[in-house]
Formats: sequence, C-alpha cells, structure tokens
Amino acid sequence: MTPQGFETLKKELDRLKAEMPKISQEIGVAREHGDLKENAEYHAAKEKQGMVAARIAELEDKIARAEVIDPSQLGGEKVKFGAIVELEDIDSGKIVTYQIVGSEEADISKGSISVTSPVAKALIGREVGDEVKVRTPGGTRMYEVADVRWE
Repeated sequence: MTPQGFETLKKELDRLKAEMPKISQEIGVAREHGDLKENAEYHAAKEKQGMVAARIAELEDKIARAEVIDPSQLGGEKVKFGAIVELEDIDSGKIVTYQIVGSEEADISKGSISVTSPVAKALIGREVGDEVKVRTPGGTRMYEVADVRWE
C-alpha cells in the first residue's frame, strides 16, 4: 500500500472511532422511547453501531498488516507496484495513465488501479515500448507502454 492509501485508512478509522460515542447516544435516546420490539430508531441505531464496529475491526486489521511502500523511493524501467504507467491504446491512439496501487486504495476515477486488476497484472514486468494485450469486460484491448515513472 502507498503512504497516501495508508493515511486514508487511518483517517477513516479515526473518524469512525469518533462516531461511536454519538451512535451510543442515539441508542440511549431511542431506548427511552419505550418498547424496544417496535422501536425502529433503536434497531436502526443498533444496526449502524454493528456496521461501524465491523468496519473499525476491518480497518484495524488492514492497518496492522499493511506493508507501506513509498513509490517515490522506487525506480527502474519495469512496471511494478507504485509505478505510474502511461499507456497508448493501439487501436484508438488514446492515452491513459494509471498508478498501480493496493486493492484498498484503488479508484479508477482518480487514475489508480489495483495491483490485482487485469490491467495491472498484464503490465507488471513490462517496459516502455512493450505491447500489452489486456482482457477487459469490454473486450480485449492492445496497449503500448508509453512511459513508466515514479512519484
């Protein structure tokens, strides 16, 4: 995982931990409304508490097991985790740029793809000038690696 992805997880964890006391208050207020069997507010707050607690546990586990790799400290000619790769679609000539990141921090709208994605798997180990065949849900695409950089 990149340092940015690690920080994002830590911020989400802190935000969720800060939310837990508010949820407990919501449960207390809902409990005061009487019969818990038919108290929708109470059940909704309890469900929310359970979901937040589960996400906190998941984040704590991911943070504890995370291996943080700073791409700016890496380099080389070959595509690997952390690389920013510029690809040219051989058929259309369109240029796309992706950074290969951990699965938890991947966000295609921000140009980051998971190291486990089909595109990243096809790119790993390639160099500038290599042609890459990628099977996507939209069909098979051919790309040429136009640039590999590290930031």
